[in-house]
Amino acid sequence: MIIYAATADMGLLEQCEELFKNSNLYEVLGVTKGASDAEVRRGYYKLSLQVHPDRAQGDDQATTKFQVLGKVYAVLSDKEQRLVYDEQGVVDEETDCLSQDRDWEEHWRRLFPKITLQDILDFEKQYKGSEEEEEDLRRLYTLHEGDMDRIMEAALCCGHDDEPRIRLVLQRAVDAQELPAYKAFTHESNKKAANRKRKAEKERREAEALQKEMGLNAEDSLVAMIQQRQKSKEKGFNSFISDLEAKYCKKTSKGTKAKKK
Repeated sequence: MIIYAATADMGLLEQCEELFKNSNLYEVLGVTKGASDAEVRRGYYKLSLQVHPDRAQGDDQATTKFQVLGKVYAVLSDKEQRLVYDEQGVVDEETDCLSQDRDWEEHWRRLFPKITLQDILDFEKQYKGSEEEEEDLRRLYTLHEGDMDRIMEAALCCGHDDEPRIRLVLQRAVDAQELPAYKAFTHESNKKAANRKRKAEKERREAEALQKEMGLNAEDSLVAMIQQRQKSKEKGFNSFISDLEAKYCKKTSKGTKAKKK
């Protein structure tokens, strides 16, 4: 892992700045400082889906990002570590929960034992165009002051083909004065937009090359690519909605299923 080696000697906050362009652990997960444990967990879940090594086939940094996100969640889910971070803005790099030898993939599977790779794709389908996505896009717009490069990098479940749709969502909010009219958004240069398109096309070509290398034809889905790499099979949930309810909403007693919507 060449990319990981380049950041291995950095502290967690430095790694976050390097990989996510933000050293604030809460903002990395897309939550506020006052977020509940469930909200922190949810934020970690959503972002980890985006950078999961099996999902982000064209991202050379996916494994490193996934590992760093595991560390971010480890800090914010530990009461003592979170208190130190909240009060002093620092992270205890010597704590066992940030061990370099920790298997973050296994850790993720323990947290979300029933999440299958089909669930990831189902999540994308339900997330795109939802109110939740719009809220996330508005948050990213405000956080990055209208910079579409950073918004598109951070937006969940989005590729370059989604950019016109995302821009329309944000433009409507700006026109309705629900978001500030940042100049970086309203007056973005054609050159900057073109550079973003070229970068996206390069990443698409690299993903297609990987697909060809793996011997998959055009009809093979992302699920098939992921399943080929999986080391074990896991059972899916009855539905993705009940999964989210079970994990992030009301806790149910043992043996009781979460009510479906």
